[in-house]
Amino acid sequence: MARPAPQKPLRTALIGLSASAVTSWASTAHLPNFLTATGRSKFTITALLNSSTEAAQEAIKTYDLSLATKPYGNPSDLAKDPEVDFVVCNTRVDKHYETTLASIKAGKDAYIEWPIGSDIAQARELVVASQESNARVAVGLQGRWAPPVLKLKEIVEQAGLGKILSSEVRAYGGTNHRGVLPVGLKYFAERKVGGNPITIGFGHAVIDFVQFVVGELIPGTVHTRFELQRPEIRIRDPKSGRIIETVRSDVPDLLSLDGLWPTASEYTADNATLLFQFRRGQPFPGTPSLEWRINFEDGEVRLVSPSGISLQAAAYDEPVTIQLHHFDTEKVENIEWDWNSLQKEVPIRARTVLSCLYAFADGVREGYGWVGIEDAARRAEQIEGWLKEGGW
Repeated sequence: MARPAPQKPLRTALIGLSASAVTSWASTAHLPNFLTATGRSKFTITALLNSSTEAAQEAIKTYDLSLATKPYGNPSDLAKDPEVDFVVCNTRVDKHYETTLASIKAGKDAYIEWPIGSDIAQARELVVASQESNARVAVGLQGRWAPPVLKLKEIVEQAGLGKILSSEVRAYGGTNHRGVLPVGLKYFAERKVGGNPITIGFGHAVIDFVQFVVGELIPGTVHTRFELQRPEIRIRDPKSGRIIETVRSDVPDLLSLDGLWPTASEYTADNATLLFQFRRGQPFPGTPSLEWRINFEDGEVRLVSPSGISLQAAAYDEPVTIQLHHFDTEKVENIEWDWNSLQKEVPIRARTVLSCLYAFADGVREGYGWVGIEDAARRAEQIEGWLKEGGW
């Protein structure tokens, strides 16, 4: 059943905006988007949910939010609040399910950061809850709307280069160091938590937006190999800089993947192939963190991101460049891309999140500015399937 356009501003509860969080995604990638003039016209922050009411009260004070903002420490209490239309979840991955399920069941719309939950069972239950309550639920696969990604999609659809023959991706990242994690990301070494360099670094940062641009790989044609080459992970205290313990990871840190796109689709030729390699941690000095090539019948496009794979967040310490090689003239063209005026009002880390949040608030149709939970759950199942096929 189609829902009417949302009333604005959406009365919004932020989940996980903490005064003491060890990571800052909620405060740096989400909060700025609610505080611009445009953001205030689309959203009103009416509540915070944290681990306790006291923690929520402290966050309200820390971020100088309205004294009318309600503090909550229990997801069920938040779900019962008739003055909340929309919840935005930025907790650790293994808290996504428990902090949003009651609100979705109550019919509140939601924005859940990726991954959806710790496992496929949680993702599926959230999907069912949204279907039964008719809640709109977005998932933070914002990379599809990063400007460089949209520019590549435009080239695929409009450049007149013929069909795609192949695409190659080399990516290094997922964490800032090969064998070290900060205390706050120790859980990246625990697969059961759900957030790690594979689900986030590979899944969120790259493979989702690659398929968004070129098309979904054909099930059954994908071959993967996963390895864990650095199982011993040192945990560093960011305050002292000292290694305080060593843990054993059960999360792969190296993978290769190849697969086929649909035969003779609108944009791909017969047997069009993706070749993908990902390694956790830093690349060799001078090697870009991300290099993505799309080889057409009549040209080739190359995206290079020197300092990060996360085009939806923190890959812009050095310029992200796109070049197009025209085979008929042998000329290489530099393709320009830019942030829009609204995005430029907030820090880089928040800009692609802004696009998705604002599209959601404006009632833009799912898939044309934000990713719905059913679509995101299919991506989670795809990645989990590849891991299982690889023996993980």
